[in-house]
This record gives sequence, structure tokens and C-alpha cells, in this order.
Amino acid sequence: MIFTRITKASRPGSSIAMALVLAATGALGVTALEVPAFAKQDKEKERKPEYSKEFVAAYQPVDAIIKSEAPDLQAAKALIPALVAASSSPDEKRATGGIMLNLGNDTDDADMRLKGIELMLESGLVDATLEGQLSFAAYQAYRDQDNVAAARAALERAIAANYTFNATMTDGSQRSFGADQMHTMIADLYFDQGNYAEGLAYLDSQIEARQTAGGTIPETWIRKGLSTAYENGINAQTPKYVRLLAQNYPTDVVWGDAVIITLNANNYANPEVLDLLRLSRRAKIYNDARVLSEYVEVLDPRRYPGEVVAVIDEGKALGVIDATDPYLVETRKEAAGRVASDKSDLPNLAADARKPGVTLKTLVVAGDTFLSYDQPAEAEEFYTKALGMSGVETPMVLTRLGIAQYDQGKYAEAVETFGKVEGARQDIANLWAIYAAQKSGI
Repeated sequence: MIFTRITKASRPGSSIAMALVLAATGALGVTALEVPAFAKQDKEKERKPEYSKEFVAAYQPVDAIIKSEAPDLQAAKALIPALVAASSSPDEKRATGGIMLNLGNDTDDADMRLKGIELMLESGLVDATLEGQLSFAAYQAYRDQDNVAAARAALERAIAANYTFNATMTDGSQRSFGADQMHTMIADLYFDQGNYAEGLAYLDSQIEARQTAGGTIPETWIRKGLSTAYENGINAQTPKYVRLLAQNYPTDVVWGDAVIITLNANNYANPEVLDLLRLSRRAKIYNDARVLSEYVEVLDPRRYPGEVVAVIDEGKALGVIDATDPYLVETRKEAAGRVASDKSDLPNLAADARKPGVTLKTLVVAGDTFLSYDQPAEAEEFYTKALGMSGVETPMVLTRLGIAQYDQGKYAEAVETFGKVEGARQDIANLWAIYAAQKSGI
């Protein structure tokens, strides 16, 4: 059969990789929280509020209507402008803000409710708990108005007040919210406006601050950055979040998808794809059969027959692939027919690579061949020698040298070698370095 290569558009990124990315991110989906009704605070018991005669004269009619048996809330609302005009001291602003908040709640008047919250916060006479609650309510109102700057400031005020709360999500579940979640909400303010650069910059600043402080980076921050960058084709940013996720929250699924996301986020040529997919083989994780099929294709049974056979057989053992897949059956058969003669030539190839005056091409071919046959010590020897020659493709040889060192358990040396890779292969080498470091416990 003629096998059609998985193109960048059809690679398993959107359906498979994004399932991972969103797994711990999710849409917040929080239902609107109840805006608190205003209540006088205990702080008031410690001091006597100060109200001017003008304020009292404006306040009493509103208070009388609200306390009546059948309050005319619209009539009370009509008196609010005069009450606001008479409110100048902190005590007066707090009292007026409270009555406006309650009126706004009772009449479903979002604008009055927000203005009441603003007055209460402006008074400076609310305790930390109420300040956090009011600030979060203000954030919701500003967000609904698409006022990003004010919404961010309100969330930052809630964070500063150490506000936390439990919320019911749209799926009915309960979730606890605190500073970490609110930082994600600030990033979302920008993302919701399509301002991905500023949202990612904000996330990055929080991640860097947490790293500097020696704290744990919340998984949701990393996944939010990764999902946003990946979904919107911001390929310059995607690798950074892939690395952070693999470094801080390594699981089999994460590593499998780290390869898929890196593959889809870059326009790699076959040699780069091959060395990236070799990481999937070492990790024994593919997450999708198409990844292994692409690995087999870029190997080519005529060039690396031994590795083709090994990859297919390992894939069957892992249950990753359908053993009856016609393409894989045909490809394995072709590769297996070449292995014996290919292996018989290895001693001659090694001898040629060790001769004085050996060419760069011979050294690289020898390194590639021995690496593909899981003979990393010889591969390391030939790659190391090739590095000192004129015209060497340094990033590729360094990458494969690092893989050869990894295969020998020389993890620290592999990490150092991967760290020297520059250019288009750098993201691939970075993943290998992280995996090698984790393997060794560095």
C-alpha cells in the first residue's frame, strides 16, 4: 500500500494533545456568586460613626422606605442621587454604599450594585473578609462590562485581602478559589478579549515570581498558558509551557503529549521528527497510534530496518498499535528482510569509521546506524569524532550524541550535551534533557 504521511494539519494534536492540556485547566465555568448583602460590621461597635446633618437628612427618607412594611424600592432608588451627593466622610460612604448594594440586589440593578460596592471599598472601613468579597463581586461586574483594567484591579485587591471562597461550577461540582485561581482569572480577562500576548505575559510574570520565590508553580497556570498558546498557534510560546509541564508535573500522559504538542507546534523536517519521536520510544509512551506510525515512516525500512522492526514490535507489546494494520505489517516485513545483511556489515562500517582520514559522512552514517541498532557506545564514539570536523551539522550530531549517552545511562553527560544544542532542534533537545534529568534524579 501507499502510506500517506500524517501531515501537520492531521497530526493528533487537536483531539489528543488538547485533551491533556485542558484536563487540569478546564473552563472555569463558575456560576455567578451571590453578591453580599451589606451588614454593619463589628468594627462599628468600637467607634461611633460620624455623620453630617446633611447626610442624615438625605439618608433617613431612604431608610424609612426600605424599613416600611411594603417598601417602594423604586421610590427609594430615586432618592439615591441626593444621598450620594451628601456622602463625603468614610462613614457616610460606607453607609450609602451598603444601602445601594442592597437596593441593587433587591431590584437586580447591576449598575447600582456596583456603585454601592465601589463606595464601600472607597470608604476604607470594610474589614479584610468583606473587602475580598466585595472586590471579587466588583471584578465580576467589571468583567461583564469588558472593563479589563478595572476587573484586574478588583481581583488584585481580592488577592491582597487573601480572599478565598467555594463556588458551584456549571457542572454542579464545588471548587475552592483563592489567589492562584484569581491570577488565572486575570490572564483570562486578556484572553477573553483576544489579547493573548498580554495574557501570556501576565501568566509568565506570575510563574517567574513563583519560581524566584522557590514556590510550586500551579499546574493550572502552566496548562492555561499551554492551551492558549497551542490553540492559537503561538508557537514561540508553546515549547516553554511544554517544558514547564514536563518538569513540574511529569506523568506518562504528560510526556506522551509533550512529544505530540512539540511535533505539531513546529514545522520539523524528518530528521528532527525522528529524534523527537525517539523520545516517545524511550519513554514507552505514544498516546496515539498515529504517532508510532509516523515514527515508522520517518525511519524508513531501507535506512533503519532494525529500528523499524524494534519500534513496531514494541508498539504491539505496549498495545499502542493494531497488529493487523496493513501498512505496519508490510513495513515490518520489508524491514525484517534487510536486518540480517545490514547487521553483518556493522563490523566493516565500524572499521571504516575508525580509519585515519575518515570522512565526516562515514562517521555520521556509522553513528546513525549503530544508534538505530541500540549500540550506543559505538554511536557515541563516532558522533564525538564527527563533532570536531569541518562541515558537521552540529545540532543534529549533538542531539544524537545525547541520545547515545542517555541510552548508556550517562544521564548527566546527556543533559550537558543536550544543553549545547541550538537552533531549530533546541526544543527537542530541551525535552530530552528534562527527561534524562528526571531519569537520573538530577
